[in-house]
Amino acid sequence: MNFEMIEYIAGVVIGIIAIVIIVNLLTLPFQLLFKLIANGILGAVILYLINMIGIVSLKITLINSLIAGIFGIPGVIGLIVYNQFLK
Repeated sequence: MNFEMIEYIAGVVIGIIAIVIIVNLLTLPFQLLFKLIANGILGAVILYLINMIGIVSLKITLINSLIAGIFGIPGVIGLIVYNQFLK
């Protein structure tokens, strides 16, 4: 093997590694966005079920849905406490 062939192979390997890193960095925001959307929908469903039961009346907004979706039960309890006692 001559030096030019080693340079060519090293360039191809570095290029492939760079492409893999760039693709992973570009897909990360989409994964995060998908997770936020899924959590928001789950939070809206939880708030809807709480409103159906009739324990309290919580508005289904984007912020409330994200809080309920991301934090789960403690987030819903926090929203109930906020709406009942602090508002």
